[in-house]
Amino acid sequence: MKTNRILRALVAFYALVLIGPIVILVVLSFTGEAYLQFPPRSYSVQWYERFLFDTAWQRALWTSLVIGAVSCLFASVIGFLGAYAFVRGSFRGKKMLLSGVLLPIIVPQIITAIAIYQMSISLGLVGNRFWIAICHAMLALPVVVVMLISALQAVDENLERAALGLGCSRPMMFRRVVVPLALPGVISSALFAFLASFEELIVALFLSGVSSQTLSVQIWNSLQMTVEPTIAAVSAFLIAVTVAVLLADRAIRRRRSPP
Repeated sequence: MKTNRILRALVAFYALVLIGPIVILVVLSFTGEAYLQFPPRSYSVQWYERFLFDTAWQRALWTSLVIGAVSCLFASVIGFLGAYAFVRGSFRGKKMLLSGVLLPIIVPQIITAIAIYQMSISLGLVGNRFWIAICHAMLALPVVVVMLISALQAVDENLERAALGLGCSRPMMFRRVVVPLALPGVISSALFAFLASFEELIVALFLSGVSSQTLSVQIWNSLQMTVEPTIAAVSAFLIAVTVAVLLADRAIRRRRSPP
């Protein structure tokens, strides 16, 4: 009994340590002052208005949304096909290949960013939004594959065999049986792929040009020049996007789970 109380106290303490700075940041985003001070002397939404109506921030937000959507699409499609091959396939070197897919989350991201940057220079792709999205998809791919392997393992292989036995072609079986049954995992992995791209900084910092700065890069550049409450407002917006994605994922899983 005493041990449970100690564990609960430790969990509550660590949760406070993790959540405390986020709460402070959100409060600071509503400050009415021209500088960051906690607690704020006055409150205002002017910094959110500046974020939403300033041209530079609007361009950065739009760039992040476009890159995130393209990255999400590529990571979801490639990750789904790859996960299906890992679950249903039987071929040599499968474990080694899976280890290779997981390398982006094993290797320090700065090393990956430097390697991608050197390759991008030689190809003349620095500042290209589509190329940034492809690189972000590569970083999100391990998460997508791991999530979809778990989702596809729950799909009964006998249902696929039955569909094929009843005359379905393999593409039709794939579309009518596998995808609907694995849909919650597909949507969840797509949401996390979008989030991974939307909030990614290091690779985007290396690859972004003047006209292709993402929201994270814009925050970084603003921090180098001056620390103003607009940065707190943008950071609070990113936190809100993360929370929205997590809530959407939870709602999808609860709706699709059996009663």
